[in-house]
Amino acid sequence: MYDVINIGGILKNKRYSRLGSGVVPSSNMDEVGQGNQALSELSEDAQKELLHLCEDQFSQLEELQNKILLCEPNQGENTQEQSINRLFATEAEMKQWCTMEPRLLAGNPEVLLKAGKEEMLKLCSEIEMSLTCCEKKRDKLQETKELELKWLEEKKEVLMVGIDHVARLKEQNEKLSEHSVMLEMKENINTLKDYKEKLIKSLGYILEVHVPPLCDDLNTNKKNIRNGLNEDWISLSEILELLMNKILGTPHDPYVTIDSTFWPPYVELLLRHGIAVRHQENNFKIRLETSF
Repeated sequence: MYDVINIGGILKNKRYSRLGSGVVPSSNMDEVGQGNQALSELSEDAQKELLHLCEDQFSQLEELQNKILLCEPNQGENTQEQSINRLFATEAEMKQWCTMEPRLLAGNPEVLLKAGKEEMLKLCSEIEMSLTCCEKKRDKLQETKELELKWLEEKKEVLMVGIDHVARLKEQNEKLSEHSVMLEMKENINTLKDYKEKLIKSLGYILEVHVPPLCDDLNTNKKNIRNGLNEDWISLSEILELLMNKILGTPHDPYVTIDSTFWPPYVELLLRHGIAVRHQENNFKIRLETSF
């Protein structure tokens, strides 16, 4: 009990002063003041009873201290044995305290009421301190929570912006890929067209130089008509054009039927140089030789 302890401190200091010390330690000055205040608030009978109990307790304490001083071992004994003896003594004291039932130092209701009030006030102050600490901790956790929620919202916004940016990049990449494919196809088509024109020009030049049209010979030499030349014969370039159109238009049936418009030397020229081949079953049909 808080008051009993304070009053006990007063009696202890008084006993020290009677023994001749004459000086009260500074660490006990607060306890002395609190004990005097608590003692003054009690009635005279309660004070006498409490002082009597404290005198008895301190007298028993002095007797026990004297017995301990007399029972202390000499300095010359083995320190290991001293440690073992102290361990046994501590264990015995612990067992005694465990079996001992607590009892009140005083039976006066006034003293108990005062001590209970002091203990309740002390407990209330400790609870208030704990409550203050919990509130501060709660406020700190609330601030931390708000900061974490704000940080989470910022991260969500950054994530959404990143997702939108990735989607835009994918769309741009798809558009660029399609556009690049279209440009590449156009370039290839233009290249093929240029190559085709070059081939046609080269073929036309070769035919014009080495195989002139029959109509020119017919116009320049009228005697050829009497020699059996037909004006309906088509030129070699026209025969080649017919063969190419046929193989491109109907690749499953690339053969062209030889009629009276085909000059036999031209047909023989194409066959001998591997430019055209005859049908296996019909000798009056020819087609272009595959070059791949």
